[in-house]
Amino acid sequence: MREYSTPAPFTIGDDESVVHTVFTHAEKTPHRVMYSRPQGDDWVAVTAQQFADQVKAVAKGLIANGVQPGDRVALLSATRYEWSLFDYAIWTAGAVSVPIYDSSSTEQIRWILQDSGAVLAVVETARHEKLFVHMPDTLRRILQIEDGAVNTLAADGAEVDDAEITTRLAGIRSGGLASLVYTSGTTGRPKGCMLTHRNFLAEVRSILNSDIGIVAKPGNRGLTFLPLAHVLARAVSLALFEAGTAQAHWADFSTVSAQFARYSPNIILGVPRVFEKVRDAAAGKAVAGGPVKAAIFDFAERTAIAYSESLDHGGPTFTLKAKRALADKLVYSKLREAMGNECWYAISGGGALSARLGHFFRGVGVPIYEGYGLTETTAAHSVNTPGAQKIGTVGRPMGGNSARIADDGEIELRGMVVFDGYWRNDEATAGAFHDGWFRTGDLGSLDEDGYLSITGRKKDLIITAGGKNVSPGPLEDRMRSHTLVSQAVVVGDGRSFVTALVTVDPDVFENWKNENGKPTGATIADLRHDATLRDAMQTIVDDANTLVSHSEAIKKFAILDRDLTEESGELTPTLKIKRNVVTEHFAHEIDALYAK
Repeated sequence: MREYSTPAPFTIGDDESVVHTVFTHAEKTPHRVMYSRPQGDDWVAVTAQQFADQVKAVAKGLIANGVQPGDRVALLSATRYEWSLFDYAIWTAGAVSVPIYDSSSTEQIRWILQDSGAVLAVVETARHEKLFVHMPDTLRRILQIEDGAVNTLAADGAEVDDAEITTRLAGIRSGGLASLVYTSGTTGRPKGCMLTHRNFLAEVRSILNSDIGIVAKPGNRGLTFLPLAHVLARAVSLALFEAGTAQAHWADFSTVSAQFARYSPNIILGVPRVFEKVRDAAAGKAVAGGPVKAAIFDFAERTAIAYSESLDHGGPTFTLKAKRALADKLVYSKLREAMGNECWYAISGGGALSARLGHFFRGVGVPIYEGYGLTETTAAHSVNTPGAQKIGTVGRPMGGNSARIADDGEIELRGMVVFDGYWRNDEATAGAFHDGWFRTGDLGSLDEDGYLSITGRKKDLIITAGGKNVSPGPLEDRMRSHTLVSQAVVVGDGRSFVTALVTVDPDVFENWKNENGKPTGATIADLRHDATLRDAMQTIVDDANTLVSHSEAIKKFAILDRDLTEESGELTPTLKIKRNVVTEHFAHEIDALYAK
């Protein structure tokens, strides 16, 4: 059983919490800009003192509404300044925050409120509030951010004495419950992960004591656009705040690239799909500019990948350096400019980043450091860092963490970031641990230097009718690495051979039609059986099949008539595939692949 540990370069006292930093910043550096709020075409600064005053005012309002230490308060909103404000205010009142994705259904909201026993909820919009029907009796009040929730609570708490805030803060212990974060759940009902202040502090300090944290310092900027209900975005946001790095929020994925140029962040946190979209947008723009620009981008991409790969094998040759210098003038400089022109590097989590994409961005000059963790590990447990990166792995355990590979290939984790268990679910908690190690459900390997590689999900393992074990993850990731493919789902459990469902990227599809002489008004549904499109997809499937043996290879595939979406329940809020939902929705297409 291979195992690797990294010692902790920090300690956590019993009287510490993740919220005390709010008031430490206000006391020591009251004029430091902690947040930038969008206002028209400008960003309005929020200083440490202003933020602490608002946190205290909202916390007083919660107290005036009867929120007691240990009470659960739900927070349902897209990523925005007020999300962080309410998170810290809930903690300041001594309460426990319960984040809920803003895309959640009424049934999901009802379950989380019922299971957590939340006494109060803060929502973003009137649409969100309308989802709160037939809610549990424990819920006493719902406040709406866009209907003045901040000012309402500030007014409610105007008569609460400052001494009560002091008492609440003094009562918080590092081992106390800070948040119930419900797993997004690719199957079944979500479970509430009990994360303590110690868990969050360990995550924050692991990040800041690692080389990955060198960008987090006063004067630098971070743009938060992933859902803050997801523990990865929240943990990095907390780390940036701890370090005194200014932050801005943006929730609209479709326009976030414009905010890169507008805010010029020094660090970008994203899931693989975000970086795929950045690369695909650049490629699409080149193709739309004609064959010469398309050829230039192709040259630049191949050069970036070759240059990055050479860094791991003795360094680039003189010729490769010259090619990269040319590609930098023609392509890379424009791509970096589109990312704000001041981005030191990016961090990717929440799914597998293809090695090809990782090499591309490193060759461009904006390295992406891939990490790995789960809700149960308070986000990142392992991560690649500047000077210690192996593309294709998720890095080594951060400070205070250990990883090992069980005899059956399952990744097991230990450390201060690992949660205490599932809320009111002793059976699930007991099943999640093995000799004190958290069982992740992921399959992987550790190399001799301690770098962790993910090879698939244990529960996703396909066992064909012939008894062959197939891990779908690598096949799917390889197919998704191609521009034309948006999503891929490998199928074959209990079947005689392996097949796949694939979707076409809607944005890339428009350029593909132009390149291949297809009608401009044709939809994916119109062309899913088109011979040219199927030939292009067959080439992609063939490339994925080079990763596996003949018996594990994809024998047939179906192009779906639409992309998978979160709204249809096929993707989680972090864009992970819900296999059970996909196989149910597309059962007819799957059966057709196996029809004689």
